[in-house]
Amino acid sequence: MTTPSEFKDPTFLRTQMRRDIAFFHPRVIDPAGGFFHYLNDDGSIYNAESRHLVNSARMVFCYALAFRLDGKEEYREAARHGLRFIEEKHKQPDHGGYAWVLENGVPADRTQHCYGLAFILLAHAHALKIGIADAAAGISATFALMECLFWSEADGLYADEATPEGVVSSYRGQNANMHSCEALIAAFEATGETVYLHRAELLAHNITIRQAVLGNGWIWEHYHTDWSVDWEYNRNDSSNMFRPWGYQPGHMTEWSKLLLLLDRYQSRLQHGGDWLVDRAQALFDVTMPLAWDKQHGGLFYGLAPDGTACDDDKYFWVQAESLATAALLAQRTGNPVYWDWYNRLWRYSADHLIDQQRGGWYRILHRNNQRYGPEKPPHGKTDFYHPLGAYLESLYALGSELA
Repeated sequence: MTTPSEFKDPTFLRTQMRRDIAFFHPRVIDPAGGFFHYLNDDGSIYNAESRHLVNSARMVFCYALAFRLDGKEEYREAARHGLRFIEEKHKQPDHGGYAWVLENGVPADRTQHCYGLAFILLAHAHALKIGIADAAAGISATFALMECLFWSEADGLYADEATPEGVVSSYRGQNANMHSCEALIAAFEATGETVYLHRAELLAHNITIRQAVLGNGWIWEHYHTDWSVDWEYNRNDSSNMFRPWGYQPGHMTEWSKLLLLLDRYQSRLQHGGDWLVDRAQALFDVTMPLAWDKQHGGLFYGLAPDGTACDDDKYFWVQAESLATAALLAQRTGNPVYWDWYNRLWRYSADHLIDQQRGGWYRILHRNNQRYGPEKPPHGKTDFYHPLGAYLESLYALGSELA
């Protein structure tokens, strides 16, 4: 039986949010524009020149949540600061897209990624939620760009990658669609426009139902142009930053979370029904027993098709997304087993992944929970999008939403 714990105390969660925010703020703000992305565990910056589109957008999300937590104007101004950098530096005027990587403010990689646009959409949506009025135009413009570059009406899903000129590659992936679903839900919440919610629902159904059938009930990461499963893509790269081989337990539970977010808006959905909660439970329930490391604790990063670990490292985001999902499932279903998972994931994270002295989370651990040294990137604490999002949804599950 689950028992009350500090992890279910909203005060604890808000304190954790403030500790993470305090680690990053204001050291991540570059007065010349945007944010520093690459921080060592002690907060020192080890790369001040490089900027990645995803991190640029995620930091806007983080500062938007920081403002919702404490209402400090400096947090809202930081979100504005981040949006300006995205629109002035990442955005490319010739084709209307965004540079994937900048070096010293100059595009080093102009490949167009739907995954990146999803985070641009998410950043504008959360900026609008905190009263940054200019972000409304950013929502509609980014959605229009996603439609133009990547949307396939026949497939009911987004393609993944294109050249700067808009030539779409043959690769198809679920990850871009998952984060597009997340961003579209946020766009609906910020604007009230159901076109975003309906698109999010369609993506969720087509990935977690239609495509999952092809992956033996699980959600495989990689597909051919016709959305048939590509079992060989990155076969020898199970630790790839954006496209790892294998089933991703963290993405299974993250999709479960998104289904529960959609379930909040049953009356506004085109279809709705019990499938959202049923599928959310099924994805979580099948993932946790297989992915949980019974010897050292924590969830593995990747699972092979036979259910064995193909990457047994422990990543911070996998634990954070999963504990948020466990809380939402507990709240939605009333089943105490999900609070047990929530407490277990929190206990593991608090013991191994959270820097209790300085704040923030370590990015990656060996299977035995030993930290990688600075010689193996990514080792720094450069991203608090996943933890802050986990606190946000855990507070919702506990009936203590942010403003």
